[in-house]
Amino acid sequence: MLFQVGGQGSRPTFFEMAAAQQLPASLRAALTYSIGVLALRRPFLHKVLDYEDEFFALLMLVLQTHSLRTTDASFAETLYGLRRRAVKIKMSKNRPGMELTDRVQHSGLQKHQKVLSVAFMVVLPYFKSKLHSIYKREREATLQASLWGPGDIRFDDVDPFDNGEASVDSTGVLTAETSSWERIRKRTKAIIGAFYPWLHATNEGLAFAYQLLYLLDATGFYSPDLHALGIHVCRATGQEIMDNSSKISNMRSRERERLRGPPWLKALQSMLLSCIYTSLDYAQTGLIAAVFFFKMMEWWYQSAEERMSAPTVYPPPPPPPPPKVAEGGIPLPPDRAICPLCSQKRVNPSVAAVSGFVFCYTCIFRYVTQYKRCPVTLMPTTADQIRKLFHDL
Repeated sequence: MLFQVGGQGSRPTFFEMAAAQQLPASLRAALTYSIGVLALRRPFLHKVLDYEDEFFALLMLVLQTHSLRTTDASFAETLYGLRRRAVKIKMSKNRPGMELTDRVQHSGLQKHQKVLSVAFMVVLPYFKSKLHSIYKREREATLQASLWGPGDIRFDDVDPFDNGEASVDSTGVLTAETSSWERIRKRTKAIIGAFYPWLHATNEGLAFAYQLLYLLDATGFYSPDLHALGIHVCRATGQEIMDNSSKISNMRSRERERLRGPPWLKALQSMLLSCIYTSLDYAQTGLIAAVFFFKMMEWWYQSAEERMSAPTVYPPPPPPPPPKVAEGGIPLPPDRAICPLCSQKRVNPSVAAVSGFVFCYTCIFRYVTQYKRCPVTLMPTTADQIRKLFHDL
């Protein structure tokens, strides 16, 4: 097979890596939506949405730093049982006269690799999001300028009682007050708007190439970031998970031993550390579970509201009684397939709309054209109220 589909070996499958990579973006979308719904009742939460990039970057900084410090993996990789390993490639020669072969050795992450991993997983996505926002604003401004002209003044903003002098003066004042910082800022935004699509396309193309090579088992690096850091993502064994638990407990024990101060202060610090440890340990699964629970509650609440606000469905009203035969009208034949006018089987059945009785088209057309009424009920009608029936019951 060209690529690994099952769960054998220490090398994660393409689907595991893709799921771990998409988890932060999915979590951000869910958190943004949840906060937006809560902001409908708590308006102060709109401040969080105004600084969405900063709040999410801070949250990811805490989660990723804690996860890399304790498990040598990102928080998404931890949920899938994955670990990051530093790659060391050594050249080996099995027998004399044979070619050299590459041997890949894995080891634990070094401190600079953890720091750079946080930078690639938190800082770089933050700047990408900011650049994307600037590009969107510049694109909207360019579209607006193409629609309304090069200026920022729309038709709605023009004062119809202005004689034109005020606009000239205001334009001169604005030109005089434009600082060099504003010019640099506008120039920077214009440069970003021009070059961002190329940077984004290059980044996405490299990411796609690495993912395709990883899928075809041509490389062990899933992304350019991991290749630049020299890191492979591997599955964690049961022994590694057990060793990691003891490592975390020893690390926290040493941190508690380093506490200084009176007994009451040490107790307070120990309690705060315990709260922080508990929050960080359950922050990963707690966030996902909370968002899932919130979405379920919202779905249930919307369903209940729809059931309560749904209009009551009443049974259809009974049909009106059929019109009665007038005293001077033509009597109805006992067989419904017989035309009341010619007393023969109906041909090209047609109905008089005012009464609902069916006749031959030729018979009813001649009668209505001459007498301007229904032959059975004697109700006034015209030839325009004759309807052809394409299926005679």
